[in-house]
Amino acid sequence: MFTFSLTLIRHGETQYNREKLLQGQGVDTPLSETGVQQGEAVGQYLKDITFNNVFASNLQRAVQTAEIILRKNTHSSGMEMVLEPLLRERGFGVAEGRPKEDLKNMANAAGQSCRDYTPPGGETLDQVKLRFKKFLKILFKRMLDEHGSSGPDASAGASVAGDTANGSAAAASDVASGGLADDGLQGLSVHVLVVSHGAYIRVAIRHLVEDLKCSLPAGVKMSQLFSPCPNTGISRFILTLSQSESGPVLSAARCVFTNRKDHLENLTAAE
Repeated sequence: MFTFSLTLIRHGETQYNREKLLQGQGVDTPLSETGVQQGEAVGQYLKDITFNNVFASNLQRAVQTAEIILRKNTHSSGMEMVLEPLLRERGFGVAEGRPKEDLKNMANAAGQSCRDYTPPGGETLDQVKLRFKKFLKILFKRMLDEHGSSGPDASAGASVAGDTANGSAAAASDVASGGLADDGLQGLSVHVLVVSHGAYIRVAIRHLVEDLKCSLPAGVKMSQLFSPCPNTGISRFILTLSQSESGPVLSAARCVFTNRKDHLENLTAAE
């Protein structure tokens, strides 16, 4: 048994975000000035957490955000990140570069909800989920190959059930805010950082909660859990792996919090 933390972060704001335009995969824009400040704020918030492995979508808004976070980090500043195409944003096909309102209108015309609608040439939600499942398979193998055989792991028994860790208690009052940067990390020695995109992270959280049946913080509302992730919003899961003949298997999972944005409070006040 081997337990590690997975911290998911959405990239900082881009000009397209500000103007409510869809980016997807075809529009590869850098962070706006606000996006850089958001990246610095989330980096400062997480600066004392030692990330052993860092993965980022290979689109520049995610790469830039990950670089800023690592630069701010006390322990991981020299670390190399893995640029992973499997973490790219959902492809929105013909809707990329167009206002989000256009996507809503296209969905209405097709008689579908905006969330479930796939524009021509775009990715379905199931295709995005398949990419995330492929990423998890790669991640799990890497975790056991790199960290899983380093002797008895003290983290293996860490409160995966979610009823004893400080993180669970802190997150119970409000799954998105009011906690500490190291919520859920007590007793764990391996921490993974993933920087990706809004629509992708929403699909990832839904897969972890609905398909992989991870336990949830007390009192959390599903609407809050699956709400859109803000720029540089933070979500955290504690995952326990075991080895089987067919490879690594997820034996337990716990959600500590989703879409936290405490680090942005001062930025919002300054605007």
